[in-house]
Amino acid sequence: CQSQPQHMGHGTSSEDTGKGKDGRQHRAAAPTPRAARGHVAREAEPWQPYGAADVPLAEVLRHLGLCWRYFLWWYKKTRQEKKYPFIDLLSAVPLQQIYGCPLGGIGGGTITRGWRGEFCRWQLNPGIYHYETVIADQFTVCLRRKGLTVYQQVLSVERPRTLQDWNWGYCGHYAFYHALYPRAWTVYELPGQNVVLTCRQVSPVIPHDYQDSSLPVGVFIWEVENGNDEDVEVSIMFSLQNGTGTKEDKRGGHWNEPFAFEKEGTRVAGVVLHHCTPVNPFSLAISAREKAGTRVSHFTAFNPTGSGKEVWQDLLQDGQLDSPAGESAPTEKGEVVAAAVCASCAVPARGHGTLELALAWDMPRVHFGSKEKLHLRRYTRYFSSEGDAAPALSHYALTRYEEWEKKIEEWQKPILENSQLPPWYKSALFNELYFLTDGGTIWVELPPDCCAEDVQGPAGAGLSQLLPVLREYGRFAYLEGQEYRMYNTYDVHFYASFALIMLWPKLQISLQYDIAVTVVNEDVQLRQYLMGGETAQVKLKNVVPHDIGEPGDEPWQRVNAYLVHDTANWKDLNLKFVLQVYRDYYLTQDSLYLQDMWPVCQAVMESELKFDKDNDGLIENGGFADQTYDAWVVTGASAYCGGLWLAAVCMMCKMAEVLGDRETMQKYSAILQKGKESFERLLWNGKYYNYDSSGNVTSRSIMSDQCAGQWFLGACDLDQGQFEVFPKSHVASALRTVFEKNVLGFAGGTMGAVNGMMPTGAADTSSVQSKEVWVGVVYALAATMIQEGLVEEGFHTAEGCYRTVWEKLGMAFQTPEAYCEKKVYRSLAYMRPLSIWSMQLALERRAARAPAPPAQAGAPRP
Repeated sequence: CQSQPQHMGHGTSSEDTGKGKDGRQHRAAAPTPRAARGHVAREAEPWQPYGAADVPLAEVLRHLGLCWRYFLWWYKKTRQEKKYPFIDLLSAVPLQQIYGCPLGGIGGGTITRGWRGEFCRWQLNPGIYHYETVIADQFTVCLRRKGLTVYQQVLSVERPRTLQDWNWGYCGHYAFYHALYPRAWTVYELPGQNVVLTCRQVSPVIPHDYQDSSLPVGVFIWEVENGNDEDVEVSIMFSLQNGTGTKEDKRGGHWNEPFAFEKEGTRVAGVVLHHCTPVNPFSLAISAREKAGTRVSHFTAFNPTGSGKEVWQDLLQDGQLDSPAGESAPTEKGEVVAAAVCASCAVPARGHGTLELALAWDMPRVHFGSKEKLHLRRYTRYFSSEGDAAPALSHYALTRYEEWEKKIEEWQKPILENSQLPPWYKSALFNELYFLTDGGTIWVELPPDCCAEDVQGPAGAGLSQLLPVLREYGRFAYLEGQEYRMYNTYDVHFYASFALIMLWPKLQISLQYDIAVTVVNEDVQLRQYLMGGETAQVKLKNVVPHDIGEPGDEPWQRVNAYLVHDTANWKDLNLKFVLQVYRDYYLTQDSLYLQDMWPVCQAVMESELKFDKDNDGLIENGGFADQTYDAWVVTGASAYCGGLWLAAVCMMCKMAEVLGDRETMQKYSAILQKGKESFERLLWNGKYYNYDSSGNVTSRSIMSDQCAGQWFLGACDLDQGQFEVFPKSHVASALRTVFEKNVLGFAGGTMGAVNGMMPTGAADTSSVQSKEVWVGVVYALAATMIQEGLVEEGFHTAEGCYRTVWEKLGMAFQTPEAYCEKKVYRSLAYMRPLSIWSMQLALERRAARAPAPPAQAGAPRP
């Protein structure tokens, strides 16, 4: 993990300049001509979010009523109620090709630092994003030799209108950045100084850790290499504005105070910035670790909209700050305040030095948009919930980060050192995990006085482990996307869930219990849906919800924020619950979980059976977009939902076998036998499974996701023998057809798999979604190919998405849901691409099944 990458610009190909030997993502520190041969060079290509021109006219006309109802709803929501809509189609988040590795653990909020060093994306209030670059938030270096300052520079390529007494405009040619989540490295070669700085950024995101992984902190370790023949004094100043760059920073009443926190022989000093808003107040803390040879100083308060002369001259004078005592006065309305902390050390000639700084934020008590319930974040189990934990968090981070890094390296090293895995895959696998923390994620504790009735509702008494699980591991939720503000969107989580079950399985189990509670309860309120304008019940009993609510309301209490369709008639949600239940059991062997979920699985499958209209063992779609492809109409038997149905029926048989439920096993075995025959008869065309059985012009569309059911079956070793659902020869033929048509036949085979392709070789343009590439679906398709032995094809398919998103489009740490061949994309920073972890599961299972190499002559036999 510590290998140094090539300097940006020294190579001539994207392979040379794009990543290091360990697969870490590289980005140039500024788009200069020499450095522009890496990923960020591609930001010159102006890709745009969808507009009306990208939608077929027939589709626009068909949905004029939907558009009008949406506009009326949007106007009421945004202009009258002053709230964020669950999807804002009128104000898409603009693409900024600036983001780097986010800071912070799971569920405590995140702060994203760009690849050029800027602090530029903020998610402290749960689920709410501010895309503001706060110019005062900077690192500055000061070098002194023989008692004189010889170099002082803000480590930023910016040249802002404020803080003009500071020395801005660092030349990006002398820096480069790479990231391997949850760490990032920025290297600065200080021009003319023969000094190299390496800033290593670390966040506590550690698999199977449910304590430190919840902490809202980030650590910056500055390694200094002095290449001179004389000593040099090095100071790193960390400045930070009190706030997130929004109008709230000027509301008044904010104040800063210095602190020193000593425990177990280690002292950490810095400044706490108290941000006193009426709802969800928080504090920020910048700090540094004191140790032998390291001095820490601070500047409590300065005006970040002024010249900054007082701070700059203070540092310039002696490489330290004056460290005034006492807190600052509260700001007046219209004023903004910032603070700075400085760590200094002497670095011997031809020697090295280390300075350790940290950023912590503390918003322990949160309300969602409705302001009805108070929630305590997960980290309050280990730190104070009174809003005074920032000093303790800072101390903990600066004294534990080495242990975190050791665990991170132990986790990542086997994959990074596997020479059989391509470097781009290693980068994608770890860097896509950013969304688990930066997906508007919230992780909260159950209230101490919470009783079973408060959680399980009127009908959840049968879930024996519900309360113990939620009390021990809390409640976890993440958004469908930063632009699609619905928590735990279940049809999408189906794909992303592999990351949770493989790395934080208890969070997946907790999430499943929350879904199960919602399944067995109902919400009898009526509301009008945007598609068709029909009125229906918000939530039916024994039906899986679309989501568990939105951050602008009260998640868990009011579910189904999605207003486009009445998802009670969707065909995939119930099935995806059953598939995840068995998959989770298979990977965790948690028998109590399986026992609790079994009655819920039976209930949702009974609800699903009503969609088998002709009693042929196969459900039928309803002639509208009634599944996760919510703009792609499907009629009758379908490859996607029919395949999921058969996989779920198979898993019902397996669970019944495990639990000794003979009657249920016989029931679903009979359904499975009929359903398999119907599926093959209605959909198999000799090469692949038709999109649906409607017989219309697009029914023979080649759907890239047609083997989704097989994907889950293979992940659970239910794809052969007595549990084989889809003939192996048919699966292989379908996947090869998808590879030939949807992958190689689309964009020259360089952009992944398009969702739909006609047998003629033309993309299916019957809907917006059929002509899109969905990154998360492509990763799932690649995993299915690997499971079926098409390893080379799987990697080729997935690589197209990685190269397109992370290199061509410059969408690092904001992977979208979808893009098209012609420079449009949809929904930045989306949940579904976490499905790449199903590729890793497929690779691990394949390696486990591989025969051992033959023993060498003379070697002892096992």
